[in-house]
Amino acid sequence: MQELIKLDLIDLASATALMAIAIGLSAWESIGLELNLALATGRTILQLAVLGYVLDFIFAFDNAWAVLGFLAVLLTITAIVARNRITQKIPQVLPLVWGSILVSTVLVIIYTNFIIIQPNRWYEPQYVIPLAGIILGNAMNAAAIAGERLVNTINNSQQEIEIHLSLGATPQQAVAQYRKDAIRAGLIPTINQMMIIGLVTIPGFIAGQVLGSVNALDATSYQILIMFMTAVANLLTSILLTRGLSRLFFNSAAQLIR
Repeated sequence: MQELIKLDLIDLASATALMAIAIGLSAWESIGLELNLALATGRTILQLAVLGYVLDFIFAFDNAWAVLGFLAVLLTITAIVARNRITQKIPQVLPLVWGSILVSTVLVIIYTNFIIIQPNRWYEPQYVIPLAGIILGNAMNAAAIAGERLVNTINNSQQEIEIHLSLGATPQQAVAQYRKDAIRAGLIPTINQMMIIGLVTIPGFIAGQVLGSVNALDATSYQILIMFMTAVANLLTSILLTRGLSRLFFNSAAQLIR
C-alpha cells in the first residue's frame, strides 16, 4: 500500500476552508449556526493540536506513569461530561459516574491486554491509550443516557414507587424495572451500531488505519475487538451507575427522597 500522504499547513488551511464554506452556507440560509460552527472549528483545531503534542510527548517519554496520568485526566473529563448530561443535579453523582467508568474501563483493558493483544509491556502507549480512549468515549455516552433515563423515570414515577414500598418491596425491587429500562437505553446506540457496522458506513477506526497504510483486514480485526470491548464496557458502566444512582433516591429508612 502507498505510504500515508502527510498534510502540511497549507493542506490544513484548505481543510479549514471547508468550515468556512459551512459557515457561509449557514449565513446564506439564515440558519443561525455561524457562531457555533466558528467556535466548534476553533475548539477542534486547538484541542486536537494539544492532543497531538501531548501524545507525541507521552509516546517519546514512554513511561507507565505518564500513560496512567494521561488516562486519569481523560477519565475525569469523561466523568464530568457524563455527569453534566444528567439534568438533575444530585449530590455524589460525579464520583459515582467516575467510579463506574473506571471499573468498566480497567476490567476491559486488563482482559484485552493480557489475554488478547498481549503486548511486550502492559502500558504500551500504542495500544493502551487509543483503546482506553475509545472505551472512555463510549462509556461516557452510555452513562449519560442510562443515568438521565433512570433519573427522569424515577422522578416521574414516585407514586408508583411508593406503592411498591408500601407493599413491602425493597428500594432496589421498587426501581428494578426502571433500572433495566435505563440500561437498555444506554446500550441501544451500541447495539444499533453493531447491527449496521460495515454495511452502511466504514467505521472511523478502520478508515484511519487504512489511511495510515495498515492492511484492511488487520484494521477490521481491531475494529471487531473495539466493538466488543465497548459493548461490554458500556453494559458494565450502565449496570454500575444505575445501581448506585438508584440508591441515592432513598434514605437509610428505605424511604423515597422527593
